[in-house]
Amino acid sequence: MLELHASTVLLLAAVLCSVLGMACLALSQEAHWLAVLPKAQALNLRQQRLARVLGGMALLGAALLCGQADHISMAVLVWPLLLSAAAGLVAFSLSWRPRSWGLLAALLRRC
Repeated sequence: MLELHASTVLLLAAVLCSVLGMACLALSQEAHWLAVLPKAQALNLRQQRLARVLGGMALLGAALLCGQADHISMAVLVWPLLLSAAAGLVAFSLSWRPRSWGLLAALLRRC
C-alpha cells in the first residue's frame, strides 16, 4: 500500500492551492472570465476583488504549506517553482480548454 508522508501531503496541498490561486487571479480578469463562460456577464467590481483576494490568499497558503513541508531554505525554492508551474498550467488550460474552469467560475459567480 502507498504510504504518504506528512511532507508529501503538505506539498500536494500547496500544489492545489497554487493552481486554484492562479486560476482565481486569471478569472478575475474579464477576458479570461468570458473565455470560460462566454454567455455570462462579466464579474462586477466586488466579485473581481474577491477573486483576487481569494487568489492571493491561496498563493500565500501555498507558501505557508511549503514552509511546513520542508525547511525554510528549501521552501523558498519550492514555492516559486510551484507558482510558475501553476501559472503555466492555468495559462495552457485557459488557451486549450477554457471551460474546464467552469466550476470555479460558477463558485466565484455566487460570491
